[in-house]
Amino acid sequence: MDANIQSAMMLAQNKPLLAPQATGNAARADKASKDFESVFIGQFLGSMYADIPTDGLMGGGQGEAMFRSLLIDQYAQSIEKQGGFGLAASVKAELLKHQQAVQPPAAQ
Repeated sequence: MDANIQSAMMLAQNKPLLAPQATGNAARADKASKDFESVFIGQFLGSMYADIPTDGLMGGGQGEAMFRSLLIDQYAQSIEKQGGFGLAASVKAELLKHQQAVQPPAAQ
């Protein structure tokens, strides 16, 4: 999850993802957009699972609540790898547009 948090922080900053290297920017924007979608799906699933009681063989409790969040993160990553909600492509396009707008013109 740390990589997802770092990607979300990168999105929140008004800085380019990399120096003006088109292929590097596209690859990093792709990863950041997929990480963003995974975090979004995780938040969606977390609210969905919030009201489901934790009972069963182990009896629930604090430990089960902690491991449930890890399970939800894995569900979110799996859903994103299978195509997710379709947010990653739009986010990637916006990141690349933002990169082009922020980069200084090439020195003559």
